[in-house]
Amino acid sequence: MAKAKNGDTVKVHYTGKFEDGTVFDSTDGREPAQFTLGSGQLIQGFEKALIGMNVGESKTADVSQDEAYGPRNEQMKQVVDRSQLPPDLDPQVGLQLQVNNPDGQPVIVTIDNVSDSDVTLDANHPLAGKDLSFDIELVEIV
Repeated sequence: MAKAKNGDTVKVHYTGKFEDGTVFDSTDGREPAQFTLGSGQLIQGFEKALIGMNVGESKTADVSQDEAYGPRNEQMKQVVDRSQLPPDLDPQVGLQLQVNNPDGQPVIVTIDNVSDSDVTLDANHPLAGKDLSFDIELVEIV
């Protein structure tokens, strides 16, 4: 039986959980997710877990933050004056916004703190700094 390897396009069912068991993402009730291994579409730890799996095989992979979205980087936070926000925006902690970085590329940021005069925007990935666990089933090698 063929084992999943770099370059293969695979279909997988997965459930991603935090250390406390809280589910943050899952293909449960949906079509399997499709990825090409080695193409940079997946976090390193998830991809490593898939390499060598057989179709129909299931496993649980514990992925450290270093092989997931990395540690949180406080330098990716920026405090901006509320006057720089659209006037109709009601900033709330946890709200995600799309902003452009200095070279014009769009970046998703999360509002981390709100005061009367300013707002803290956090460009870290929401899962940065977290160890993750994935229940993975390799459904098909396309």
